[in-house]
Amino acid sequence: MSLKDEQRAHVLKALHADLRYDGRKKESFRKVIVEYDISKSAEGSARVKIGDTEVLAGVKVAIETPYPDTPEQGSLMVNAELLPLSSARFEPGPPSTEAVELARVVDRGIRESAAIDTKKLCIAKGEKVWMVMIDICTINDAGNLIDASSLASLAALKQARFPEYDGKKIDFMTKTKNPIPLLKEPIAITVFKIEDQLFVDPLRDEEDVMDARLTVTTTADGKICALQKGGNGILTIEDIDAMTQLAMEKSEELREKLE
Repeated sequence: MSLKDEQRAHVLKALHADLRYDGRKKESFRKVIVEYDISKSAEGSARVKIGDTEVLAGVKVAIETPYPDTPEQGSLMVNAELLPLSSARFEPGPPSTEAVELARVVDRGIRESAAIDTKKLCIAKGEKVWMVMIDICTINDAGNLIDASSLASLAALKQARFPEYDGKKIDFMTKTKNPIPLLKEPIAITVFKIEDQLFVDPLRDEEDVMDARLTVTTTADGKICALQKGGNGILTIEDIDAMTQLAMEKSEELREKLE
């Protein structure tokens, strides 16, 4: 039996007993901490810690020309950087597949929920709009980067304020009291599966031996706005129903951490 097979057997045995390596239940999160305004150079920033997992998110804005098909709407861009300091698995260089997926999952949750009122980002129709850019940086990967990154991004958006703009030049050193126009607060919860066991907020050892995962992003009114499946395992309709229900229940816990 390989080392990974042994690890999987131990994880599965513990899950069958509703016990995790750190003593939690299958449906329990580690301690979640949200800190705001950690960067003075960003328009908005936040640090999220879920257990030993730590992620930073910063919001910057810029004035751009709108896309031709949406002349009255601003835009959103999300970038994720998996820093080598956060895990031996990550290497410097171009974005990895994992980094691209992380950014896209966060982006899709915000975009598909219509969380930002993009029409209020318009300065001059067809000429100038605000672009909102979110940068995600991993500080320590101890599992569940997707949920931590999504929460950090939303927290940074909630805290962000536009810089002073006189119609010609942006003064990034002077923040106004004008917030990013947020209409909704999408929360992402990723549910993991090993054989017949479902659980949330994995440690890295648990995440490494998963069969599949499903990230479910929901708004406060319970609407599902994005789904992302990961892993090579198969999910049945029954699996998806159960994972979606569990994600919706746990989303309220993370939502409370934003207050």
